[in-house]
Amino acid sequence: MAVELPLEIEAEELASWRGDGRPLTVLDVRERWETQICMIAGSVTIPLGNLPQSLDRLSGEAPVVVVCHHGTRSLQATAWLRRNGFANVTNLRGGIDAWARRIEPNMSSY
Repeated sequence: MAVELPLEIEAEELASWRGDGRPLTVLDVRERWETQICMIAGSVTIPLGNLPQSLDRLSGEAPVVVVCHHGTRSLQATAWLRRNGFANVTNLRGGIDAWARRIEPNMSSY
């Protein structure tokens, strides 16, 4: 049975989940040039435009936290995934920018 997550979570909550070893997938929907600058370790990278044909790369079991630069594209991806059968998906509010500022301040940013 899938656990429905809130529409968005904060960077601190994702950091806590990762620290607890909670099984989850961090899905980064930014373009390749963006993920080359910075990304959350262990993320699955699928640019937003490629998401519809790449669903086989996502597990239907583990929660999915979707990330982009500031949270707009990832919120679109979260809504799209939910409409297409993925109830266990949430958006990282503020995106990689919030993560870099509040969780990994030494991370490169743009």
